[in-house]
Amino acid sequence: MPTFFSWLPWALLSAAFAALTAIFGKVGVADIGSDLATLIRTVVILGTLAAIVAATGQWQAPGTIPGKTWIFLALSGLATGASWLCYFRALKLGDAARVAPIDKLSVVLVALFGVVFLGERLSGVNWAGVALIAVGAVLVAVKG
Repeated sequence: MPTFFSWLPWALLSAAFAALTAIFGKVGVADIGSDLATLIRTVVILGTLAAIVAATGQWQAPGTIPGKTWIFLALSGLATGASWLCYFRALKLGDAARVAPIDKLSVVLVALFGVVFLGERLSGVNWAGVALIAVGAVLVAVKG
């Protein structure tokens, strides 16, 4: 099976769940502070993932995990937390249909960071797609 078909269904599901995150989050943050909403969301995620790891037998002793892995997963966790705090604050203040596209400018930043920090290469067509995503996100977010 080509690599494309192994990751594509998961990426599409990720997009669908991200869309639901915006809709559910906008409704959920209406009557409470955005930081408390983020905490509640995080506790739900923690419990769900703990159950999945336990049920699938993926647990491993912390001492068997390399130090570099711990560092980068911790940094990723901090970045995720900061992203969620900012995202829920933006949802509290703005329309979900405008907040989500700006949040998805992360796609543009991942492409740039991937090239700069990971040595990934993008073709001209790929760069055109990145530019279209950037322009599209801004156009969707503009109040018309």
